Amino acid sequence: MDTITAIKERRSVKHYDPFHEMNEAEIKTLLELALLSPTSFNMQNWRFVVVTDPEKRSAIQAAAWNQAQVTEASITILICANLNAHENASRYWVHAPQPVQDMLVPMIAPFYQNSAELRRDEAMRSIGIAAQTLMLTAKSMGYDSCPMIGFDPEKVAEIIDLPENHVIGMMLTVGKALKDANVRSGQLPYDEVVFSNSFSS
Repeated sequence: MDTITAIKERRSVKHYDPFHEMNEAEIKTLLELALLSPTSFNMQNWRFVVVTDPEKRSAIQAAAWNQAQVTEASITILICANLNAHENASRYWVHAPQPVQDMLVPMIAPFYQNSAELRRDEAMRSIGIAAQTLMLTAKSMGYDSCPMIGFDPEKVAEIIDLPENHVIGMMLTVGKALKDANVRSGQLPYDEVVFSNSFSS
C-alpha cells in the first residue's frame, strides 16, 4: 500500500478480531520502521513497550476503563519516552563525521538540562511522530490501529514497570479489524485550519 492510500485509509478502529495473532516477524518489522522516526538531535527518546501477555493486557484494560480493544487487538503498545535522553549524547552521533560530532554533541545537554518542560515537550513530539509512523506502517501491513489516551497513566506505569524519568505519551492498539470505523465525523474546512504565511493574511 502506498503512503497516500495508507494516510487516507487509516482510521481509529475499536473492534478487533480477538483470535488473530501477529507473528514475531511482523511485530519486529512494525517496530523497526518506527525506529526510523525523526527525533530532535537524533536523541531517539521514544521507548516502546509491546504488551502481549494476557494478564498484563487485562490489567491495562482495567486501567483503561475496560475498553475492549486493549485485549482484543493483536498487540498493545505503550509509547513512552526517556526524559533524560539528552544525557550521554555522543552515542547518537557515533557514525557521523567527526566535525559533525564536534559541533552537535556539545549542544545537546545544555539545550535540555535546565528545562523539564522542554524535555517533556520534546518527549511528546517524538511520541506523536513515532505513533503516526506506527499507525501508517500498520495500515500498510494490512492492520488497523487505535491511538488511546483514555487510561490511568499511573496505574499503567506500575503495570509496565515504567522507569524513573520516563513518561507514557499514549497507548496504541494494533490488530485485524473486526468492524470498520464509523464514517468520518466531520473534518474542519481547509481554509479554517490552513493559512498562508500568517494567521492575519
